[in-house]
Amino acid sequence: MKRRKKKHKYIAFGIFTAVAILIIFAIWTDKAVRPVAALQAEHFSIAATDRAIEESASGYLRANSCRYTDFASVKYDGSGRVTAIEAIPDNINKVQSELALLINQRLEKSAGYTKIPVGSLTGSYMLAGKGFNIRLRICPARKASVSLRSDFTSAGNNQTCHRISAIVTADIKSSLPLYDFETTTEAEFLLAENIIVGDVPEASVYSWKEY
Repeated sequence: MKRRKKKHKYIAFGIFTAVAILIIFAIWTDKAVRPVAALQAEHFSIAATDRAIEESASGYLRANSCRYTDFASVKYDGSGRVTAIEAIPDNINKVQSELALLINQRLEKSAGYTKIPVGSLTGSYMLAGKGFNIRLRICPARKASVSLRSDFTSAGNNQTCHRISAIVTADIKSSLPLYDFETTTEAEFLLAENIIVGDVPEASVYSWKEY
């Protein structure tokens, strides 16, 4: 009986020790993995978002030939002087909504996987990037918005270059439990430009900032 009780004590002690080691290892692993996993998830999400924006915007611009006259109308007086540059809101709103919809649809499908070499979890520069990979699925929640930017710059003697660009801003938030991050990425795409001869009224420059 005594031998049996002693044997049970050894078994219980062994189980307790094994559980304790597993708990300590799990805590160490979590502390080691979390910052690296969060960084990898953020890098992956930004790269995937930028790629989705680039492909969506490029495809949209190839399919839709945007011209300067689609977005702006230059008004002249009887002597040929520029009196105003008027925006065309319907076309501006159309491009903004269509491009935003296209990008957000693409972003919904951009979830994927990233891999972390186990050596990177040790904190050693010598082991960084080495060893087998730990696979993580990244499903970031994202939302993109599109606005139009208007820039007036000098293009020489009595000439002004009016550039109209689409600014895509995407808010990225991780949906990975324990690996939280929030960041924003932005991209700019030229839609159209025009060289305007003559002085551009300040009122036109100011009004275009609203878009």
